Amino acid sequence: MADRPPRDRRPAPDQVVRGQHGRRRGLPDRPRAHAEHPVRLPERSRVGLAGQAAAIATPLVAQAGARGVAVETTTVADVATGEAMVAAEDLDVLVSGAPAELRVLVREALDDDLRKVLNDLVQEQVLRAELAAVEDIDPDRVLSTVADSTIDVHTLTSPDPARDQRVAVALVVVALLYMALLFYGTMVAQGVVEEKSSRVVELLLSTVRPWQLLLGKVIGLGLVGLAQFTAIAAIGLVLAVATDVLTIPAAGIGTLLWGLLWYALGFLFYATVFAAAGSLVSRQEETQAVLLPITMVLVVAFVLGFGLLTRDPSGGLTTVLSLLPPLAPIMMPGRIALSVAPLWQIGLAVVLTCAAVGAMAWLGARIYSRAALRTGSRMTIREALR
Repeated sequence: MADRPPRDRRPAPDQVVRGQHGRRRGLPDRPRAHAEHPVRLPERSRVGLAGQAAAIATPLVAQAGARGVAVETTTVADVATGEAMVAAEDLDVLVSGAPAELRVLVREALDDDLRKVLNDLVQEQVLRAELAAVEDIDPDRVLSTVADSTIDVHTLTSPDPARDQRVAVALVVVALLYMALLFYGTMVAQGVVEEKSSRVVELLLSTVRPWQLLLGKVIGLGLVGLAQFTAIAAIGLVLAVATDVLTIPAAGIGTLLWGLLWYALGFLFYATVFAAAGSLVSRQEETQAVLLPITMVLVVAFVLGFGLLTRDPSGGLTTVLSLLPPLAPIMMPGRIALSVAPLWQIGLAVVLTCAAVGAMAWLGARIYSRAALRTGSRMTIREALR
């Protein structure tokens, strides 16, 4: 075999300068978006570019896309026009100034991922300028200059100093509502199955109507759950205020009161569904199978509540989901605790949930009345509605 010529292992010039495939003399690697920032589907950020900042439109979209951040850029005539668009919520972010000294204006707070993208662009411009300005490169000085180069962020409104406490209160009320609705709703279903399996329901239905029996069961367990929910939340609130963990007691009390209202609405909605599902089976072993779809809805509401309330409580997706009756009892109290839900949205969510409670009560009572006396194999919803 003929000897092969030795491979030239020297990196290409763009690899040395940009550091895409290796490091040279302490130059930092560029962050890998797929390793540190998993791809997700956030809402699109509307970014306005004024003056010299218009030159970063293409690299901004490219680097943001690599990090999984959806960005839509718009060129604005001047800074004053851009500020007015941010104030009117036509833009989420206004970027102005030279590419190496970007000035960012937002309404309340800048998204962390978008901040990293803009900082990377500034540092890249500064690094290019440093490398082009000198012949003998001093790595320490270049790295120090690049590390100190960041964007200048300004907000139209002052940040809420108690935001972290509001987020904590919102997450606590979301968790309490999720556990209360799931626990007491399951108790309703298990009680219905127990009455069927022991044939106690046959004696009860000989004296009362099916809808009356269902209503009494829902109200009875609902009041027990309401009392325990109130006690747990009140004790936790008192302890948090007494130990100075919570310095906004008024917000805590308001959240507790709203939580009680949404517990009542949520329990009336879910307990009726749990009871109707429980009436379809005659053995406790079959209960989990019929309750799984209902439980999954509560789990989805809980997971979405934690994720969206901490990241974008006033966004369009969060707003729409918090208005839907299956999700409103968990998500809307969290938005109320964060003071991002206007009164008309709260009122609309209450009206929609009340209407859904009425519809579920009618449907649940119909299923319960036809399935309560049925024993043996599991009934389907279609059979119960015939």
